[in-house]
Amino acid sequence: MSNILTQNDIRYVDYKDVELLKQFMNPHGRIIGKKRSGLTSKQQRMVEEAIKRARFMGLLPYIQK
Repeated sequence: MSNILTQNDIRYVDYKDVELLKQFMNPHGRIIGKKRSGLTSKQQRMVEEAIKRARFMGLLPYIQK
């Protein structure tokens, strides 16, 4: 099963790449789980860390209405 990160050969998830990070969030602003996104454990941790950093820097919202 292939995922977005391996298809595009992305080895490091940058917190400034907001469009990529939005693909791993649901419409309410929550992070999608590993089973649903199809990521490996290492990739999921990188995505979660990048989303949390982007939220802290104000690039992504914590919640959406």
